[in-house]
Amino acid sequence: MTTVALLSRTANLDFLRPLLQAADPTLDVCTWPDPRALQAEVAVCWQTPPDLYAQMPHLKLVHSIAAGVDNVVAGQDLRGLPVCRVVDPMLAEGMLQFVLWGVLYFHRKLDAALASQRVREWKRPLQTPAATCRIGLMGLGELGGLIAARLPALGYTVSGWARTAREVPGIQVFAGHEQYDAFLAQTDVLVCLLPLTEQTRGILGRRTFDALPKGAALIHCGRGEHLVEGDLIAALGSGQLRGAVVDVFEQEPLPQDHPLWTTPGVVVTPHMATMATYDVVAGQVARNIAQMRSGGALFNQVDTARGY
Repeated sequence: MTTVALLSRTANLDFLRPLLQAADPTLDVCTWPDPRALQAEVAVCWQTPPDLYAQMPHLKLVHSIAAGVDNVVAGQDLRGLPVCRVVDPMLAEGMLQFVLWGVLYFHRKLDAALASQRVREWKRPLQTPAATCRIGLMGLGELGGLIAARLPALGYTVSGWARTAREVPGIQVFAGHEQYDAFLAQTDVLVCLLPLTEQTRGILGRRTFDALPKGAALIHCGRGEHLVEGDLIAALGSGQLRGAVVDVFEQEPLPQDHPLWTTPGVVVTPHMATMATYDVVAGQVARNIAQMRSGGALFNQVDTARGY
């Protein structure tokens, strides 16, 4: 029997217990802070409590319940432990839908229409062709790659920026620090889909916002730590940015007294852009536990040096 600990400091992961046991009846599943969690061989996590792995002497596998792993490895003693993530084919479709909604929100000037509604003003915003709305995708992995493939078919002018050079059919790709400003200069709606690394932490800050055309907009679906929240508020206040859809935050849930709730131009969404279905999460965790037991290769293992 393998003991699995469900670990989170912000969420109740008990919903995974019956799904994991249905996928593998031999699993003994407990939820932190049950003391048995410290004896677990497998940690299934979302925003793991600080320094917890160091207290788990039998731990053999760390498994995120999502595509990202930054919040399950930050501040932890991994001591060479393998870390895996969940890859759900529907994640990319969900992200495409969310980003398309955000693009339409700004391209079709729904933000202006809603502002007019609040003051009971009948004012029709000027509508423009999709080709005049330049979309810039930060991150061209599984999620960004699908969006890059689909948005041009709807008429949008799309470019992408990645850490290293690559070719993506139908779009212009910029790479590395040297081409970052050129990418930003021709972006009207900036979409962040980057993984969180030391190089990308705080990337959505004043330097980035100032390099965008005045009146650009932001759709942030990456990681909360990408965003310098004070710089976003300042850019909106000065008019450098027109608006922002923000789905991820450094502290979640977003505190009730946080200024982003009431900052003009900001749409706050509760980390809902996309997520793996619970049965997919349980199935992939159970499959990797079976691989661990047999000594086989793990699925969707992360390069912890790169962070993804």
